[in-house]
This record gives sequence, structure tokens and C-alpha cells, in this order.
Amino acid sequence: MIKKRVLIAMSGGVDSSVAAYLLKRSGYEVIGVNMKLWEDGGKCCNLNDTEDARRVASKLSIPLYTVNLKKEFEKEVVEYFCQEYIDARTPNPCIVCNEKIKFKTLLKKAGELNASFVATGHYARVEFNPSNQRYSLKKGKDSRKEQSYFLFSLSQKQLANIIFPLSRLNKREVRQIAAYLELPVYSKRESQEICFIVQKDYNDFLKKRVPDSFKTGPIMDRNGKVVGKHSGIHLFTIGQRKGLIGGRKNPAYVINIDKKRNAITIGERKDVYAQSMQVSNVNWVSIPEPPVPFYAKVKIRSQHPESLAYIYPLKDKKWKVDFFHPQWAITPGQAAVFYRDDTLLGGGWIDKVIR
Repeated sequence: MIKKRVLIAMSGGVDSSVAAYLLKRSGYEVIGVNMKLWEDGGKCCNLNDTEDARRVASKLSIPLYTVNLKKEFEKEVVEYFCQEYIDARTPNPCIVCNEKIKFKTLLKKAGELNASFVATGHYARVEFNPSNQRYSLKKGKDSRKEQSYFLFSLSQKQLANIIFPLSRLNKREVRQIAAYLELPVYSKRESQEICFIVQKDYNDFLKKRVPDSFKTGPIMDRNGKVVGKHSGIHLFTIGQRKGLIGGRKNPAYVINIDKKRNAITIGERKDVYAQSMQVSNVNWVSIPEPPVPFYAKVKIRSQHPESLAYIYPLKDKKWKVDFFHPQWAITPGQAAVFYRDDTLLGGGWIDKVIR
């Protein structure tokens, strides 16, 4: 007996390819969707990736649709990326893409094709918790590939209709399955960079997109003394050493980026650490919004180790996070995600560092 129909995003990579196979093996009626998000020649969604997705779909005997989402991606992700740098923040486009492009579009397309679920090759897990009648988002098995951090902004309605077939596998096992099936992408390398940046670095990309948004300004020490000049605040992020002035007794690090004054503040390594931050636009995932302050482990970047913190509400739906131990390079614009064991409680966006 065939299970319900499921729509899966097929990028042409090994993860989504194996996920499609696992769904079909489980008895689902599987339909693949290849999303064109960027110009041909980019690091993803190019002609080679589309062809790889077609070859895998043919191998698995499943239909594949191609959906052009370049305009939506430009508006929701690329414009956000540029604006964050203009606002002296460091963006995280993968999270925004997941929320506003990939899952939003897949769910809409699923409705058009009478599919009950959507699926991707993310390393994460969704479970229904009968005790609070909510869908919980949990970590995937592979700690090195675990991707729940990038999914914190998904809603309960979205999670109710999502399947992550790779939730209990690690990357090595996924590649072994692909090799056993002789899928043409079993050894394909995965991109670790921002998918739409094809230039040598994002500075060239921003110069082309928003050429008049950045100008030279002062580099100051912690006492406000001007010690140098920068060529644009977009060139810096918290904790950075590269590109700063030399000739100092101790190495210099970026500790603050001030949009109003168009200024970079530098300090010593110890000055990069901070113990508190403000977080806004929090999305409560596995639990309702807490009525009282609570403890949780918090991750401030995808590869940053979790650290225990005390979290409590401020005005205007903002939250303060006080870490038990100082954290390296808390960065406005990045996501702060709250965990209890393997369960993602919720997450939001870092507004500012509180020193």
C-alpha cells in the first residue's frame, strides 16, 4: 500500500538524493522539486546541479519538477544579505532562505500537487509531543552535520508537514547508501560557502550591488582615540583580526561596529568576549513562550559550542541572555538558538551585545 504523497527538494546533492530514496523505500509516493534560486554559474542551483538532480530522479524512477524562484530569492535573501551589512550586522542567509524560500515554496507547491508532506535532506528531526500538543524540532544524529540551528524560524504549521529522512543517519552512512545504490552523486562535494557569492569574496559582490552604501571611516580604540581608517564597515565582523592596522604591541580585534558613526572599534583578545546579549524576533518552536525566565544552552553560531545561560524577557518582546561563561565574538545579525538536551526550544536574532 502506497503511503501519502511527499514533495522533496532535490538540489542535485547526495543528501537530498538519499533522502528521496529513503522516502520511496518507505512506501511514499515521491515527487522531486529542483529549485532554481540563482544565476547559472553560481555555487548552487546551476545547470550541473539541475542535471544531477534529473539523473538521480531518473535512477529512482520519480518525477522531477523545476521551479524558478530567482525573483523571490533576490527579494527575500539577497536584499536581506546586503541590508544587514549596510546596518553593521553579519547576516545568516541560510536561515532566511530556509524559512522564506525553501519551505514556504515547497509547502505551497505541495498543496498544488495534493502532497501531504514536504521533505529535505537536512540533518534534523521532527517529533510530535503529546504532552504540550506541539511539534518538537530536535537535533539530527550527526553532530558534525546537525542542522537544527538553521531551522529555528520554522512554524508549527510548517513542522507538522515536514519530514527529514536523514534524521537518524550520519554523513558517512548517507554516502555509503548512495554508493551502494550507484547514485551518480555519491562522491559529490558539498558547498560550504554562501551559495550566491561567485566572486572571490563578498566585498566584490556588495560593491556591485550597493556601491554607494559604504565609505571610509575611523578605526578607534576602546577609549575613542582614532588609530586608523577603514574602507567600509561591511568589511568587518566581531572578533576579526584580518585587515586591521598593524604596529601594535598586542594583536587587535574588532569588538564593535557602529553604523551611526561609521566606525570600527578595536581591542585586545579579551575584549572580544562578552557575557550578555539582547535577542529579538524569537520564535518558540518546541515549547510555548515561557511565562518566566528559564535556563537553557544557547548556540550563537552554527559551529559555536552551546553554553548554559539564563534567559529572561525584556520589553517589546525582546529577551536578554546572560551566559554563565563569557562567549567569544557575540555577533549582531547572527541567530541565537536555545536548546534543552537535543530539543530546540526556540531562537531569535542577536540585536546587540551587552557589556
